[in-house]
Amino acid sequence: MLRYIVRRLIWTVALLVIVSALVFTLFNIFPTADAATLRAGRSASPEQIQIIRESLGLDDPKATQFARYLQGVFTPFEIDDPKVAGPFDLGESIFQNNSPVKDIIFDRLPATIFLVVGAVVIWLMVSIPIGIISAIRQKSLLDRTTMVTSLALISAPVFWLGLVTLYLFASDVGVLHIFPGIGSYNDADSFFGKVGSMILPWFVLASATAAVYARYVRSQMIDVMTEDYIRTARAKGLSERRVIFRHGLRSALTPIVTLLGLDMGTLLAGNAILTETVFNIPGVGREVASAIGESDLPLIQGIVLFGAFFIVIFNLIVDVLYAYLDPRVRYE
Repeated sequence: MLRYIVRRLIWTVALLVIVSALVFTLFNIFPTADAATLRAGRSASPEQIQIIRESLGLDDPKATQFARYLQGVFTPFEIDDPKVAGPFDLGESIFQNNSPVKDIIFDRLPATIFLVVGAVVIWLMVSIPIGIISAIRQKSLLDRTTMVTSLALISAPVFWLGLVTLYLFASDVGVLHIFPGIGSYNDADSFFGKVGSMILPWFVLASATAAVYARYVRSQMIDVMTEDYIRTARAKGLSERRVIFRHGLRSALTPIVTLLGLDMGTLLAGNAILTETVFNIPGVGREVASAIGESDLPLIQGIVLFGAFFIVIFNLIVDVLYAYLDPRVRYE
């Protein structure tokens, strides 16, 4: 087990370097807007733009820029280099008073984590019981109803579902005036106030994913319940409840670990952008949408790299956890 974890850690570090190289290439080598021109503004003279280029090190060879870029991203301590802002440097935003990108991300990250974690809890609490019941009662009215409903939720675009829920339930623009509406997260001072403001966003973000998980759990349970060890457990006289939850569900949920880790990584990486935008939640997703609209390339680059790190790290966590749950995937 230890050798497996060490190998995965080595591969993760190598993958992070590769991802950093791809992000650097995408934003600094392929044709894009000139960072010095964007930072100088429209009315800047060529001399001012050149001064900015020299201060940012944009006239240096690309290999030197890439080495400095890796140094800033991966070094966890202060660096005596005026062109590297400090530990875990992701650059500076052009349109936010030259604020460090990492500070902007960490300032927006709590709202995104709160949104994603709440949505994960909801979709797991809903999808797993529905998937189990549908698998046990195949072709029943309940099974057909849940599967049709899940298909409808999967097909519904997130932004459309968000607008519909706001129209129906939001206290400011909705018909029923039940739940806090647009921007309520920004006005909430207490924890319970923030929870109330997240009810609609949690539902919207969790709905499509819960539908996917319910169908997946149903499919896995149907396959598992036909295995020989399930028949053996029943032959031993175990209760049907114990057979389902002790033997069937445990095996069926093992692949869910992989899906959950990847989904959490991608949501924290920015896939919650539509939900945050619709409900005006000050998270990383809404920040990257604003950065794209303003052509703030350093901020976009930093968020893309930060999101890629999230996905890679969650993949590592999933691999280690999966090896713990299923010894067959470990290296000998």
